[in-house]
Amino acid sequence: MLGALALIPILIAIAIRVSGGASAGRGPAFLDQITGNGLFVGMTALVVATPLFLPLTIGVVAGDSIAGEASLGTLRYLLVAPAGRIRLLVVKYVVAAVFCAAAALTVVVVGSLIGWALFPIGPVTTLSGGQLTVGEGLLRFLAIGAYVTVSMLGLSAIGLFLSTMTTVPVGAMAATAIIAVAAQIAGALPQLEWLHPWLFTDRWLDFADLLRSPPLWDSFGANALLQFAYIVVFGALAALRFTTKDVLS
Repeated sequence: MLGALALIPILIAIAIRVSGGASAGRGPAFLDQITGNGLFVGMTALVVATPLFLPLTIGVVAGDSIAGEASLGTLRYLLVAPAGRIRLLVVKYVVAAVFCAAAALTVVVVGSLIGWALFPIGPVTTLSGGQLTVGEGLLRFLAIGAYVTVSMLGLSAIGLFLSTMTTVPVGAMAATAIIAVAAQIAGALPQLEWLHPWLFTDRWLDFADLLRSPPLWDSFGANALLQFAYIVVFGALAALRFTTKDVLS
């Protein structure tokens, strides 16, 4: 799955290189800046991956966390060990969170490397019109990768909860991905504007605030608080479900 995510920036970079560039205002954000500075390949890839590809891969990992063990018949044996159900849940969630970080960093790092190989590299122009050195720009992009990682933590908690509800991992994976898509559709409907601040997807694409001079950290903090709320709620639901579940396999 990490390899599939790495293909996103590679395909974007090759497409721009072959076509000779992109028209301003067309396509994903930052796409038209790639020919001038290859570091923007990673940013464009994050814009492309965040709404669909990242949720899909994270849904697979989180949805498989408990249900996968149950389907293989190994869950009962894990619980025979003196680990405890809560501890097992925590470890499974930590693994899903680590995958969130690995997935976001894969897109950013591979994007920066392929951009470096195919396009000129130079100072990064911020959305405020200022410029950052290459080193400062890379640090900003890593901070944006951290932002995307935090954005996916709430979805991981939802996937973990759904994974405790079934012994069929594909069902939990699909349900997690569907919830992510449904939340984004709801977030795009002006008729549901009252609901938008409560959706875990509401601030997924606000990471561009970190590319201003100076960077705006308010979005990062608000996003972290929102995801933390989802972790608490769905983590509690997962614990309640798993600690009372009759594990037969």
